[in-house]
Amino acid sequence: MAALLRFAALLLCTSTASAADAFKPTADHEPQPGVPHGTVTQMPAWQSKSFAGTTRDWWIYVPAQYQPDGNAALMVFQDGQKYIDLKGAWRVPTVFDNLIARGEMPVTIAVFVNPGHDPSKGKPKNPTSGSNRSLEYDSLGDHYARFLLEEILPEVAKQYRFSPDPERHAIAGSSSGGIAAFTTAWERPDQFRKVFSTVGSFTNIRGGNDYPALIRKTERKPIRMFLQDSSGDLDNTNGHWPTANQRMHAALRYMGYDVRFDFVEGYGHNPFRGGSIFPDALRWLWRSEKAKPAIDTKGDLAVDMTLHRLLIDGEGWQPAVEGLTFADAACSDAAGNFYYSDVRTGGIFRLGSGGERTKISDEAASGMKFGPDGRLYGCLGAKKHIIALTLPDGVVEKIAVDVQPNDFVITDRGHIYFTETQKKQVSFVDVKARQVRVVATDIAAPNGITLSPDQGTLAVSEHQGQFVWTFRINPDGTLDAKAPYMTMRRPIDPKGEFKPHEPPPYLPRASGDGMTSDTLGRTYVTTALGVQVFDPTGRLCGVIDKPQPEKGLTSIVLAGPQRDLLYVTNGDKIFRRKVQATGNPVGGTRM
Repeated sequence: MAALLRFAALLLCTSTASAADAFKPTADHEPQPGVPHGTVTQMPAWQSKSFAGTTRDWWIYVPAQYQPDGNAALMVFQDGQKYIDLKGAWRVPTVFDNLIARGEMPVTIAVFVNPGHDPSKGKPKNPTSGSNRSLEYDSLGDHYARFLLEEILPEVAKQYRFSPDPERHAIAGSSSGGIAAFTTAWERPDQFRKVFSTVGSFTNIRGGNDYPALIRKTERKPIRMFLQDSSGDLDNTNGHWPTANQRMHAALRYMGYDVRFDFVEGYGHNPFRGGSIFPDALRWLWRSEKAKPAIDTKGDLAVDMTLHRLLIDGEGWQPAVEGLTFADAACSDAAGNFYYSDVRTGGIFRLGSGGERTKISDEAASGMKFGPDGRLYGCLGAKKHIIALTLPDGVVEKIAVDVQPNDFVITDRGHIYFTETQKKQVSFVDVKARQVRVVATDIAAPNGITLSPDQGTLAVSEHQGQFVWTFRINPDGTLDAKAPYMTMRRPIDPKGEFKPHEPPPYLPRASGDGMTSDTLGRTYVTTALGVQVFDPTGRLCGVIDKPQPEKGLTSIVLAGPQRDLLYVTNGDKIFRRKVQATGNPVGGTRM
């Protein structure tokens, strides 16, 4: 207990203020003549379900101009009690009154939430030092975001209507509250897209020091962020706050985020500088200007296959097919035409250039590929066999029977390698000889499978683990040189234990599924977090977000005449986007 109390005290400590280290109020911090005042209402203490055993105080500010038409913006503040103090460094109600009255920010409802506290641990030292503060604020993952979205905001909506538009939702915090604000937007950009963080604790408290690396290898999210820190901020066993915030800014800037960083000399771990610039930060956050990403890749090495060399600015996921029951088995033919299967309803379809769908078979396949003989091969897991479909007459030939195929590849020599997920093995079929044999075992539920461009290497994703295993393909079809060549990023376990100074608790499985590869040697894997892309050396290039975050990804393929259309099957829909899969970078603004 003594160790925990010392740790909590460390998190809450502040640096000694110098003569210049003071709050500098502006006219926006003072009540102005003729400006109508909003109201701040203290809500009943909240007993949380997601953070069981905790209670917290919270408040709602409603501006005088509020109308119940559902257009009001929303802003959430962590350590809420500090922000409503009209004599403190923030004075949010007064600042909001003044900026809303002048039209410098939208009519905005503010929600002020204190961290949770376990009443059995006695009264907290101050209202914002609840016993659950570090766990809620410093932990990565979506636990705190779900608390806000499933508990607090529905309660707000019972009394005050606000816009559902995530562009009109902002979130703010200081210190650990600052990283909590960013984590909420990072996990749920579909709900929050504006972040204000002052002296943010992006340090090794509960894994927050990982963010700069994660940002650089994750598709840019639609987040606008204002960061503030200073040279006099904390330097302790958890890390160096000024450097941590500089790394955050550098990572966000590298990925082309709309970010502004206020960094000055002096000032300690306190609200004085952040409070002084708060009105200007709000003007910047709520500005109507749409920033154009400026991406500087001058520091990239020639061998670095970053997301900047794959993704194209402005070319995001677009629906290609909708209204399906369960989409899977994405593949393309030699001309780049796209094919897929609607597994639960049944049927194999070809997608025309104009979006028209042509049904070519009643079969339901979990994996499909075109063979060197021009036939379309498919895994029929429910029927326990692999077929070859001749087009356009639709003649079906059984290639392997009494097997449990999930997905497969077929080489230029006509050899098939297929995953049998439940049996935890990879099997081989010589199409001419019709011989089936097991060629790889001891993989945690093998699922997706793909070939290197030269067809000398086979890669297999595991659904219940974290690796993509690679094998050397021998002339006789046997495999050797088995290696866990690629490590997939795994989701954070929201029910796991977030320990101080340790990495976040990750789920044991990345849920690796469908795979494909491009002519440059990149490997694409659909996973629980999205499409994970690896370079030929096995390094993670980055993660591309799922089009429908709430639904799983299954198969993936590059199609189109230039093989520059990336297709994914995502639950009841299929999406595609244009990418740079074969040549030099195009599109976007690069310096």
